[in-house]
Amino acid sequence: MIERRASKRTVLKSSMIAKRLDNGEREEVDVEVMNVSKTGIGFKSERALELGAVYEAYLTIWTKEIIHAFIEVVRMVEKENDFEYGGLFIGMPEIDLQRIDVYNVVSDPESYINNEER
Repeated sequence: MIERRASKRTVLKSSMIAKRLDNGEREEVDVEVMNVSKTGIGFKSERALELGAVYEAYLTIWTKEIIHAFIEVVRMVEKENDFEYGGLFIGMPEIDLQRIDVYNVVSDPESYINNEER
């Protein structure tokens, strides 16, 4: 499979509470974050979410800080016991995007150095 992501994804052990915004409902959905990049996030949930839906999220990062983000669900794969999703960050402040980028560099500096040499 050809990698089409614009930014490197890194595994991030975290959880996220997401609230759907685009239909007026404020029901919370617990999800488990699988990986994160400067542009998006991969996560799992036991609940089915709609493609194209926008969720308000509070993402706990490695420093125990909470990043407030809006995520549009762009990919869904149904598994045996849950669903896996891909989401794009929309409207995230640049400082929070930089925090994620710094984590990616710190967690895998060799990969970052190799990409910079190309």
